[in-house]
Amino acid sequence: MPEPAKPSRTPAASSQRLKLRRELAAAAMELFATKGYEATTVDEIAARAGVARRTFFRHFRSKEEAIFPDHDETLVRAQAVLEAAPAHEHPLDTVCRGIKEVMKMYAASPKGSVERYKLTREVPALREREIASVARYERLFTRYLLGHFDEAAHGDGVSDYDEPLLAEVAASAVVTAHNHVLRRWLRGGGAGDVEAQLDHAFAIVRRTFGTGFGANRAVSGGRSNAAETARQGEVLVTVARTDAPLAEIMNSIEDALRKHDA
Repeated sequence: MPEPAKPSRTPAASSQRLKLRRELAAAAMELFATKGYEATTVDEIAARAGVARRTFFRHFRSKEEAIFPDHDETLVRAQAVLEAAPAHEHPLDTVCRGIKEVMKMYAASPKGSVERYKLTREVPALREREIASVARYERLFTRYLLGHFDEAAHGDGVSDYDEPLLAEVAASAVVTAHNHVLRRWLRGGGAGDVEAQLDHAFAIVRRTFGTGFGANRAVSGGRSNAAETARQGEVLVTVARTDAPLAEIMNSIEDALRKHDA
């Protein structure tokens, strides 16, 4: 299935295109609310917006796509954030700033966003469309993190095979944190300081995946590190949680051996 046409390079044309897309989306939402999703046709949406059927299909491929008029432009803005990131910024912080473009899209129209959220919960086709949109952001962020993978931060035990996995997990964590805050905000009627909530969630992700996307992190809550090694006479004893990364266990053993040889 072909991707939607990219936004025009002319600012005025791009603004006009987005305006019409939003008008079509508003018309669709009104009809879905009064007639129901299944009973509403593309012809009715186009007529409500005052355009021809062919005009509708120049902007959307289906009526379910009309519910998400801003995702193409938001994806472009998120990519622009990544491309313009300062060299000193941690890649995860850059990705967090990128996904904030999505939150800005929803926060720009709280009432409409809440109505759309309720509708997507009721209509499987819209839910599937929403999931597909989320996947596009995850792919964008995964590629970015993979391109900024800090192999040295992981130490030994991380192979080239692991890098795509770690980048995808980190990108997914950022998107999941965003979506968790977004859903909570929408369920609350779009009230409250959603940006502060989002920053709090991102701080948790940053602590968890910060250095090398989490290879050498300590466990919070007062527990010990995932792997600890102690010397007892001439024997090294290693205690590790069952979920401890192999690289972390090996680093703990190597540190103990270096101290023993010093």
